[in-house]
Amino acid sequence: MDRAAFRVARIFVTLRPDGRSANFKFTLEEQELKCLVAADAFAAIPNGWGRQGWTQTILANLTEPELDAALRMAWAHAQPTRRKR
Repeated sequence: MDRAAFRVARIFVTLRPDGRSANFKFTLEEQELKCLVAADAFAAIPNGWGRQGWTQTILANLTEPELDAALRMAWAHAQPTRRKR
């Protein structure tokens, strides 16, 4: 793909080469809330990826605290799961 991908155990954000937009992996509930409260910045990707929580973000429309919160939220979901012994 043409995007830079950020991962922990799995990809949680991809960034376009021009740096203007990014795709975040949220839960469906988080995606719905982000798109509702900041519709100028967040939109569900209109395909199967969007139905999995992938959300396009126009970075210029976010404040630094909003970007930080979105990154932390997506990062938290990408953490490795612990196996029980």
